[in-house]
Order: sequence, then C-alpha cells, then structure tokens
Amino acid sequence: MRGYAVPVRLPWSSLLLLSAGIFVAVTSEFLPIGLLPQLTAELGITEAQVGLLVTVFAASVVIATAPLTHLTRSVPRKSLLIALLVVFAVANLVAALAPNYAALLVARIIGGAAHGVFWAVVTPYAARLVAPQRLASAVAIATAGATVASVAGLPLGTLLGAAVGWRVSFAVIAALVVVIAVLIVIVLPPVEHRSTDAPSRARFAAVRDATFAPVMVLCATIVLVTLGHATFYTYIAAWVIEVAGFAVGDVAGILLLFGAAGAVGVVVAGVLGDRVPRTLLPVLLIGVTASVAGLATASDSPLAVVVLLTLWSAFLGGVPVIAQARLLQTASLALRDIAAAWLTVAFNIGIGGGALLGGIVIGTWSVAALPLVTLGCLVLALGLVVFVGRPHVLVDDDDEGDDAVDHPGEGERRDARDERRREP
Repeated sequence: MRGYAVPVRLPWSSLLLLSAGIFVAVTSEFLPIGLLPQLTAELGITEAQVGLLVTVFAASVVIATAPLTHLTRSVPRKSLLIALLVVFAVANLVAALAPNYAALLVARIIGGAAHGVFWAVVTPYAARLVAPQRLASAVAIATAGATVASVAGLPLGTLLGAAVGWRVSFAVIAALVVVIAVLIVIVLPPVEHRSTDAPSRARFAAVRDATFAPVMVLCATIVLVTLGHATFYTYIAAWVIEVAGFAVGDVAGILLLFGAAGAVGVVVAGVLGDRVPRTLLPVLLIGVTASVAGLATASDSPLAVVVLLTLWSAFLGGVPVIAQARLLQTASLALRDIAAAWLTVAFNIGIGGGALLGGIVIGTWSVAALPLVTLGCLVLALGLVVFVGRPHVLVDDDDEGDDAVDHPGEGERRDARDERRREP
C-alpha cells in the first residue's frame, strides 16, 4: 500500500504556513520580557515575577511535552496541529483578559503545554511534506519562524505593548494564531502518520527502538549547547558593556547584528544540510566553540568582539535546524514524533538552566567568567557529537533520495536498497 507521495520540489506555501505558526509561538513565549514595564506597572508585580512568566512557560514545556505527545500519538497530525493552535489562541486570549497575576500564570502554563507539543508535531510535519533529500531545507524554512520571531516578532510586540498596552499584544497574538489555524485547515495537506506500538506496549517501545540511543545522545548534545549559549547570551548586554567596554547605546545595534547573523546561519544550514547531513553539525559546533573561545580571550578589541559575536550567532543559527534534521533522519518512523518532543524538552532545559547557571556564575565569580563556562559546555557537546553521537543517517551525503517519504513501504524499500548495495 502506498501512502502520500510527495514531490521533490519544496511545498513553499505549506512550509511558510508552519513557519508562521512557529513565529507566533516563539514571539508569545518571550513576549513578557518586552512587556516588563507595562506588566509591573499595571499588575503591581516585580521584575522577578515577570521573569517567572517565562520560566513557568518553559517549565510547562519540559513537564508536559513528552507525556502529551505520547497521549496524542494516534491523533492525525493535521487535526492535532489545529487543536494545539486553538488551545494556544485561548491561552493568549486568557492572558490578554487576565484580571490578576495568578490568572496570567495559568494562561502561561496552558500556553507552554500547547507550545511544547506544537514543536513536537511541526518539524516532523515539515519533514513529511518533502522527499528525503529535501528534509533539511524543509526544516530550515519551517523553523525560520523562530529566527524571525527573535529579530522582529519580539520587538514589534514590545512596541505594540508600549503604544497601546500589554493586553493588546497578547490579543494580537491570539488573533494571529486563529488566522493561521484557519489557513492550515484550508491549505495544509494531511500527511501520513504512524502511531507507535499498541498502548499496552507503548511504554517500553521507545527504549527498545534501535534508534533510541543515538536520539538520546543528540538530545544530550542539545542540552549542553543551549545550556552554554543561554548561560552567556542571557547576560550578553552586561558582558558587552562591563567586559568589552561598549557603551549602553551600542547594545541594541550589536544584538540586531547578532540576530541577523543567526538568520544567515539558518539559511546556510538549510542549503548545506541536505548535502552533508553527517558532517554539518560537528562543523557548526566547532565554529561556535572557536568563536566563544575567541570572545573569552579577545574582549579588549572592539572589532574582534563584533566579528566573533557575529560568527558565534551565524554558526549557532544553523544548529537548531541541523539538530532537527538530524533527529528526523536518525529516528525511526515509529519514534520520530516522541523524539521531536524530547528534543523540544532538551532545548527548553538548556534555555531555562542556562539563565539560572549564568546568574550563579555572575554571583560567584563575575560577568567575565561567562564565556569560560559556555566554552566548557560547548566542548562537552562537541565531544558527544564527535566521539559518541554517530547515528545512522537515513539520507547519506551522496544519496539522491526517493520521490516520497514517510509512507507505508518506505522502510522496506530502503532495506531492499541497502541489501542490493551489499551484494558483490
């Protein structure tokens, strides 16, 4: 039986629609940071309590993603995607109408749960829309929404909140989510989806899967990378001013350059990821590690700092794209969705843990010590990738790919092809 055949050509409308969903999700995740003055003034809360709105969101992602992904494993992917967007829209509407801080916290918890499962669904969905040799490009296009959210979404939400109030910012997010959900109903094609083992065996199916170990190594690598990055980047403004000697007015321009370089990294990773899926992740990590090492030793040169920050962001910008692509190329079809959930959890553990670790480093030593701690995390991550994480990638560097992906019979054809390759 043949499932949904897909063309080699990229389905741009569908991928951009998924990217738009990621854009609003990431913008909403970090929106309280930009709305801090308005939230503290109207709700009478502290800056730390505003930060907690981001923390509980990330905690909800970490706690809820894997179990909810498991519970929804048999739901058709398009239906689940629409349902998650509806929940996310409701969460943002509740935030916009929240009468007090407690209600806002509840809205953030609900939004975080939907956000985590959404990420676990959206990247495998993008992969199922394309042929195997275009997987990295598809993931890059879909996840580009996260980069755009960092560069444009959060600043626009901040400006809107300053102009007309923080509630309007959340309401606009809710409205955008509804529009995207409607467009998904109309435009997005359904994809073939295989649920995991029967419920009585599902608890142990993932651990028995042959691809479980390499998937876990990849997730551990991402925890270390994001932990190191967040440790430094959360306090990058303080480092740029106190250690590198830039003026306060220079910070905005430096951060804008950082974001633009990250966007370039996403594009380059999307192009190269389809050609060299085995080698690109360690190359990117070497680039990030070298850039941070340079920042730790060349902070007295303004030009060197700007160049190294740009390189850091450019190399790092490609890491999430290639990590998602490598996960989807490595995990078996049965493990793919829950593996995407684990990777989402890994990113959020690193983000939340990095902010905490950075604060501890500053309190114990100084801001100048941040790049050294980040460097340690990156070296460990690079070691995992080079010496441990050598998963079997389903799309080889020289593989020409098939004309369809993720339909019944794909595994059998791949096995037959491998058998022919082994014949003398």
